[in-house]
Amino acid sequence: MNSSVIVFPGSNCDRDVATALTNLQFKNKMVWHKDNELPKSDLIVIPGGFSYGDYLRSGAIAAKSNILKEVIKAANSGCLVLGICNGFQILIETGLLQGALLRNKNLKFVSKDINLKIINNENKFCNNYKKNSVISLNIAHNEGNYFTQKDHLKELEDNNLIPFKYCDKEGSINEISNPNGSLNNIAGILNNKKNILGMMPHPERMIDKFLSGEDGSLFFENLLGNLK
Repeated sequence: MNSSVIVFPGSNCDRDVATALTNLQFKNKMVWHKDNELPKSDLIVIPGGFSYGDYLRSGAIAAKSNILKEVIKAANSGCLVLGICNGFQILIETGLLQGALLRNKNLKFVSKDINLKIINNENKFCNNYKKNSVISLNIAHNEGNYFTQKDHLKELEDNNLIPFKYCDKEGSINEISNPNGSLNNIAGILNNKKNILGMMPHPERMIDKFLSGEDGSLFFENLLGNLK
């Protein structure tokens, strides 16, 4: 399977994602933001970091880059696209996903391990996880507070477009387990066709049982299995 990881000035999780993909035998290419063409790709990943130093607004400048025009075309043609953290912010800025990612509720940068409850596994990103199971991933962001309008929130809920929410170790979804003030504890969303996922947590940081845990490995194994 072929994957592409988009690299911007300020990306800092691109190599982590590349390692997660190549460990599972993806044929991965690193694609510079100024490039005008995408390699043949079954999966495109927009990684975390601080593209363009988060100037103007997180993801706003990156969303106007040359390569994003090609990413949008590929996404609209059905290619799987994954945006992690800053990648999620970029997907919002392009309009491929709806809503906004605001400053964290406590107005502080948050970096820690969190728990996620699998709300919906009927998609190519999560169908190896059991519904209502709890996994542990890492977050590191300043603007991860997801917000959207009531009608779009209803659309997300009615169409099973929320794959996971922040929770505690027992799977309870509550204010205490919400690390950033995100609406209804939302940690990620899908588009209507379910081929685009934006998420704030970092699965690529949880792929080694000796360093961090392996809950992220299953995420990437799931993608590989669905692309074969």
